[in-house]
Amino acid sequence: MQTIDALDSTLRSYLNPEQTNHVKRAYYFAEQAHFGQVRRSGEEYVTHPLAVAGILADMHMDHQSLMAAMLHDVIEDTGIPKSAIGKQFGPTVAELVDGVSKLTQMEFETLEEKQAENFQKMALAMARDIRVILVKLADRLHNMRTLGVLQSGKARRIARETLDIYAPIAMRLGMNSVRMEFEDLGFNALYPMRARRIDAALRRARGHRKELVDKIRHQIETTLAQEGHDVEVIGREKHLYSIYKKMKSKRKSFSEIMDIYAFRIVVDSVDTCYRVLGCIHSLYKPVPGEFKDYIAIPKANGYQSLHTILMGMHGVPIEIQIRTREMEAMANNGIAAHWLYKTDGQTTNGSHARAREWVQGLLEMQQRAGNSLEFIEHVKIDLFPDEIYVFTPKGRILELPRGATAVDFAYAVHTDVGNSCVACRINRRLAPLSEPLQSGETVEILTAPGATPNPSWFNYAVSAKARTNIRHFLKNQTREDSVALGRRLLDRALAQFDLSLDGLPADRLGDYLARNHYTQLDDLLEQIARGNRLPAITAQQLLGGLDADPAVAKEKVLPVAIRGTEGFMVNYGRCCHPIPGDPIEGYLSSEKGVVVHRERCKNLGEMREKSERLVALRWDERVEGEYSVELRIEVENRRGMIAVIATRINSMGVNIEKISTEDKDYQFTYVDMEMPVRNRVHLAHIMKRLRAINSVRKVTRIKN
Repeated sequence: MQTIDALDSTLRSYLNPEQTNHVKRAYYFAEQAHFGQVRRSGEEYVTHPLAVAGILADMHMDHQSLMAAMLHDVIEDTGIPKSAIGKQFGPTVAELVDGVSKLTQMEFETLEEKQAENFQKMALAMARDIRVILVKLADRLHNMRTLGVLQSGKARRIARETLDIYAPIAMRLGMNSVRMEFEDLGFNALYPMRARRIDAALRRARGHRKELVDKIRHQIETTLAQEGHDVEVIGREKHLYSIYKKMKSKRKSFSEIMDIYAFRIVVDSVDTCYRVLGCIHSLYKPVPGEFKDYIAIPKANGYQSLHTILMGMHGVPIEIQIRTREMEAMANNGIAAHWLYKTDGQTTNGSHARAREWVQGLLEMQQRAGNSLEFIEHVKIDLFPDEIYVFTPKGRILELPRGATAVDFAYAVHTDVGNSCVACRINRRLAPLSEPLQSGETVEILTAPGATPNPSWFNYAVSAKARTNIRHFLKNQTREDSVALGRRLLDRALAQFDLSLDGLPADRLGDYLARNHYTQLDDLLEQIARGNRLPAITAQQLLGGLDADPAVAKEKVLPVAIRGTEGFMVNYGRCCHPIPGDPIEGYLSSEKGVVVHRERCKNLGEMREKSERLVALRWDERVEGEYSVELRIEVENRRGMIAVIATRINSMGVNIEKISTEDKDYQFTYVDMEMPVRNRVHLAHIMKRLRAINSVRKVTRIKN
């Protein structure tokens, strides 16, 4: 357990005596303020702020941050006001403490709203002083370390919040050590059984791998020593949560994940990094396309390193990271290294500036968000970037999330550029705004005065900034603008049928408005402008040709499950069998109405040539009913296996609509089945039960 004397000796190693005394004075103030309060573990409450200050001291944070850590719960838990802290320790410390403190005096309808409001307040404080988030991360880290004393429900809630918000923030600020500890502690609290299983498997694997790891490390060290390089070679261990995420996202077994042997080489200069890379590539053959230079182009959080994958002895893949000692410290401590390496007011790199830029972006999002829940939704999008790097025509590099389009790029340049963009050039060729960008491309945005964001951009904009600004613009449009935009969109859709809104019979238009509970036409047009109704579908509904025969319509129309298709004939593609929960897209057919396909359906890819017939769709939240799905089960060639599988499916109350078999080889057979399911969760449950059958090797969903 941390003591004030132990902390004192740590502080004296990098702070002057006066600053150390200020921190100790804050400790004694907190001790008095929290007198009589105990934690759930039974310890005196002051042990918590002392431990938080200890975490920050290990990062060599400044004395004001340490004082704020000592006092961070005083306002919230003791009733001492902010003004009293300001009087005792100065306004800077008081602002830091206030920024970290939760909103305790306000009432909220839901827990989610309270969490969102708390984060919103903290983001505003971060904009004023970035140290707020560092104190908060240290506070959360100690809470996670002592999570075991809480009730399981509360512990799981805190763990989920940590994995959703605080671990990504730590990653965004480059604080890798904190992030990994957050993830492993959160993983242990949320999925204790999975964590124990992976940990046990990791221990076993470590014993089996030790000999080969030592051999590879010795070979690397010997080769580099012969070339005259003084380096440190570290065998890199994957932590539990990263193994779990890779197993889950890439659908790989533990053994496949652990097949890669990872090493980190720490050198003394940037020049040596590239020299060592050359030596390594001459020792082992590099895997084409797997080299990444994050030194020349750092990640958004300031991370720098050379990454390469090699084929080692016996065909073993080896992952190598090469970086300087300073880059190593930056990778582990991120923005905290600003204080660790600060000299004469200068920083060793731009991590602090990058962090400030990100926080300013948060501030802009906060100003434009309608409420705290919307704000935190955009923050979550922003916190999970798998970055790509693209160039402006002048050679400036912009980091964007993977899957970003020219719309995201335009808003990343400037909000006004995004709002007025009309087209783009990618590598000097005209391209649609919806085309996903690739790393290394040069993007030029074409703007026009008076141009406004298109509601359809929402379908392919992925960055938080773009989505926030588009939503803000659409929300703040005047009704007149919205009606005019809705009219243009509907007229454009009707033009496909050589009609216009003015040319529609008044009785047909009146009937349509009455059926859909609109008091006037402007209400419908406004909904179209705001993206709540699809103009193409509305146009076909107004024409009434597809559902002219009520008997046919009644027979063919399935229960309304897709948002925006109310009263319209909906069919589900037999080629890909979409079910609730699948990402979907629709194709407007003159015979079948809206045909719903899975986003990645091959047939849909062929239809994209007629993009005007494609419509973005999403499942209704209250969708009910059963939807056909096809499964392929790989089983051993044994007598009675089909009967076993059929019995298992029947025991779950599921009917088999179609079944066929195909021999794979002398040992295994494919059994293809079509069956009705309610949604993806129901399907996952069925597949899990089937995989539990001894002779079943694999269960997959058939994709076209």
